[in-house]
Amino acid sequence: QVQLVESGGGLVQAGGSLRLSCATSGRTFSGYPMGWFRQAPEKEREFVAAISWSGGSTAHADSVKGRFTISRDIAKNTIYLQMNSLKPEDTAVYYCAARFTRTMSTIQREYDRWGQGTQVTVSS
Repeated sequence: QVQLVESGGGLVQAGGSLRLSCATSGRTFSGYPMGWFRQAPEKEREFVAAISWSGGSTAHADSVKGRFTISRDIAKNTIYLQMNSLKPEDTAVYYCAARFTRTMSTIQREYDRWGQGTQVTVSS
């Protein structure tokens, strides 16, 4: 069973940076596409970024493109979300997720395992 644990969230001023990490344990990590999603207060959870099982392909939501970068370190069983030029509208709980197929996806219902989330708060 795959377990996902996010870390790296916190409070940052607008324009600042944070790097989120998602450590995995359990089943072989390297075979799974992974994703980051976020949920702001009173809003639906939304896609942020996804990465293929090899790390060779990535996708980012338009709202974060050019500011956020997803990456993975297979040797460390960890994926990352580097967030730069943060804005108050980026405030949300950020979740990482694993998909138990080979195909990368931007659709949250296609993910099979989720972490508990980490809070990111951006002050203006």
